[in-house]
Amino acid sequence: MQLDSLSAWLEWLEKNHPTEIELGLERITRVAQRMALLTPTAKVVTVAGTNGKGSCVTATAALLSAAGFSVGVYTSPHLLHYNERIVVDGSPVGDAEICSAFEAIFTASQQTSADSPSPVSLTYFEYGTLAALEIFRRRQVTAMVLEVGLGGRLDAINIIDADVAVITSIALDHTDWLGDNREAIGYEKAGIMRAGKPVVCADFAPPQSLLDHAQNLSVSLYLISRDFGYSVADDSTWSWWDSSAQFSSQPLPQLPLPSLAAALQVARICGLDLRAIDAFARVASLRVPGRFQTLLWRERQVILDVAHNPAATAYLVERLVLGATPGSKIHGIVAMMADKDRAQSLENLKGHVGSWYIVDLSFIPRAASVEQLRQNLVDLNVNAEFSGSVADCLQAALTNSDPGDRILVFGSFYTVAAGLQALGASTAQS
Repeated sequence: MQLDSLSAWLEWLEKNHPTEIELGLERITRVAQRMALLTPTAKVVTVAGTNGKGSCVTATAALLSAAGFSVGVYTSPHLLHYNERIVVDGSPVGDAEICSAFEAIFTASQQTSADSPSPVSLTYFEYGTLAALEIFRRRQVTAMVLEVGLGGRLDAINIIDADVAVITSIALDHTDWLGDNREAIGYEKAGIMRAGKPVVCADFAPPQSLLDHAQNLSVSLYLISRDFGYSVADDSTWSWWDSSAQFSSQPLPQLPLPSLAAALQVARICGLDLRAIDAFARVASLRVPGRFQTLLWRERQVILDVAHNPAATAYLVERLVLGATPGSKIHGIVAMMADKDRAQSLENLKGHVGSWYIVDLSFIPRAASVEQLRQNLVDLNVNAEFSGSVADCLQAALTNSDPGDRILVFGSFYTVAAGLQALGASTAQS
């Protein structure tokens, strides 16, 4: 099948499969086998976790690139353009390249045989995963950094054996799919481990299910605070250590330190010389769009953050407090998905956000309604000032704020993407 544009392909993909999510590896494995994608020659780093995956992926890719690897990166979801999901050597791939990969996947999915008499139907995410692997093979990358979409054990990424597996954090999210406790979620994320291969875990209290799975597979498990770790000396420097070295008084990065500490440990496992590649200066300069992304707008600082679960908003509060200016006020613009723990996520921000504005995302079936979010705030004895589109909320916050105040746009990738579009901003960090 040939479609004339990437937008046409994406529109088709959204309707092609009967469900948005269908966990399981049988269907995608069958197509990947036909395309000979299951045994890449590149070094593979797979990153799972509830929060901090994007930062770890970005840092790992930057360190591998600095060491001379040609690096393919696959992440999801995107903010403004689908191409953000598939990056080779720092640049998103073009529309034509993605369309060509989609065509190859469609052709392979339609093949039938005695053991597979029917065409294979793939989800939107599964198409994207195979497209990334196909493009990385065509480009002959020497390293791939792959971000798990949901969980780990049954996620499409897990058709590829990781040379190094990373689990950044384990918290309650996607509970309908992964379970309603950390032990169940830890087991799902531990599914990316492979027997005898190194695993890096940046969760400070990993569930027993993860530890047991690592022991059963005889992996080399690197735990934060035991085998590697960090400390913050003051507001401008940090130190990182592992079992054989310590790097003190390094420039303090903007991204979450546990994720960066894990990426540095991955680099060491891969044999990289951290001094030779100037690793700490590199990670200090990194930014990830939508993760405490800051823009100056009409004498206000706008902060855009995809935080959408309690652990993420708790970390967001830490960042807000660190950058607080006496006398300034925070105006919170929020929209979240209906299946998230909205109550606890919002409660973490109570007392830090001075006024609230609710975004109407009713055009997205999964989104919480304005009424639901308003009730969540009322339950916290907080009233929303305004509701409407992100652009309308920004204007209302502008009217109600003073120069020097901060406007926080958060709650989901959809919210942040709409904020960037309303501000006329790109995904480049200021």
